[in-house]
Amino acid sequence: MSTHIPRLRRSTAGTAVPAAPETAGILHLGLGSFHRAHQAVYTAAARDAGGADGWGIVGAASRSRSVVDALHAQDLLYSVASVSPEGTSVTVPAVHTDAFVAADEPARVVAHIADETIRIVTLTVTENGYSSSPATQHLDLDDAAIRADLAGGDPRTTIGQLARGLQARAASGAPISILSCDNLAANGAHTEKLVREFLGALPREGGAATLDFLDRSVAFPSSMVDRIVPATTPELRDRVAALRGLRDEAPVPAEPFTMWAIEDRFAAGRPAWEAGGAVFTDEVGRFEQMKVRLLNGTHSLIAYLGALQGLATIPEAIARTDVEEAARTVLRDEYVPSITVPTGVDIDAYQHDLFDRWANSALAHRTAQVGTDGSVKLRQRIPEPAVRMLAEGRMPHMIALTVAGYLSCLAPLDGFDPGVHAAAMTDAARPRLADAAASARDGRDLAARVISGMRLFGDDLAAHDGFALRVGELVDTIRRRGVDAAVADAVGASDDATMRTAASA
Repeated sequence: MSTHIPRLRRSTAGTAVPAAPETAGILHLGLGSFHRAHQAVYTAAARDAGGADGWGIVGAASRSRSVVDALHAQDLLYSVASVSPEGTSVTVPAVHTDAFVAADEPARVVAHIADETIRIVTLTVTENGYSSSPATQHLDLDDAAIRADLAGGDPRTTIGQLARGLQARAASGAPISILSCDNLAANGAHTEKLVREFLGALPREGGAATLDFLDRSVAFPSSMVDRIVPATTPELRDRVAALRGLRDEAPVPAEPFTMWAIEDRFAAGRPAWEAGGAVFTDEVGRFEQMKVRLLNGTHSLIAYLGALQGLATIPEAIARTDVEEAARTVLRDEYVPSITVPTGVDIDAYQHDLFDRWANSALAHRTAQVGTDGSVKLRQRIPEPAVRMLAEGRMPHMIALTVAGYLSCLAPLDGFDPGVHAAAMTDAARPRLADAAASARDGRDLAARVISGMRLFGDDLAAHDGFALRVGELVDTIRRRGVDAAVADAVGASDDATMRTAASA
């Protein structure tokens, strides 16, 4: 792309970009691509509908300066490119009033939370950003960063920053809402629990007074967010420049589909996010369950199978007949029966949309990106539906295949090469998984060490030795006969079980 194309700024964008909000009412922690393509877009829609006065957003990136620097160079403007096979459309939300890096200015996070003009703190810090123990789901008091935050000084963890900010805000008593937008079960209640545990662990520093303030004036509504947002690429920057005639160094690609279900429980008001299509409901848990299992759980299966087949993207993977059959089978037999469908949702239409979304070849969501952090993601997605089936005396063959694919990608046994896309997946548990693989005799031994020994997917699933055995069988099949054979094995076993169940009904 020619370098003479002007940079996106207010002076170059002209009247196509709305004026910046005069004040900020929202602090967002986690200034990544998802926030900029989701919550910011809904806030822009509220503004455009005339209902977002005072709801500008101060964005705090967790650690990286790249997006912050790019936004400041562009007067806090960036593009959201809605990408589909039919074409690409570009919008500029223009709702951020400032941006900074929380790791560089942790005291500033605390100061913003204490500031009465901030009425909502939203979070997209990923499942790993909550400093909770995977085994207990309580605050990890053995974590060095949490211990340092409890000891004093500027807090570095998200939970520490929230707790310290609320401590400072308690002096004025101004109400505020903390809105998690991460893929965690009951994310509002989970965030509140961790903040309260942090405050309760403070050594004689007025934690009790802040807990009283939480009781009176702080709300922790839950929400479910849904939009596929891949990583930005140089090709996308060039495409946006060609469409807009302006060079944007921080564009965000996203699918056209977007959904946000929110518990309407705010202590100090909120923007009219419904103008962008947000659903305010008391069934957030049902929306969350539907999304985490049907979309995310199946997405993980597609990613691991695709990576093991040497495929770089989700559209390439779902285009394969065997992967599509695996995805349809896990939905039909294992995930859909485990959920309560939210009121007003057509579950058949929702599943049809899922396959259209995964097949969006213009978006090219990478298998390595979807497969990253599986130790945290799968723990949120698979245990409950798997244990439900096991308790009924049925084996969840497709969930077992998901775990077998994960282990084959992240903890390959000696002599097995999962390929470059699996190697590109990152995971905090990878060192422990590598140790388990190095000492495992075969797939059965590896699965037992990880599921029952490490309890990577929780205590309930660890108690089912038969599940670990089935996962191990599929790991061995992948290693000895290939991933295609494992898919055929799991789908065939699931179909046989379904037929037996139907015959006995």
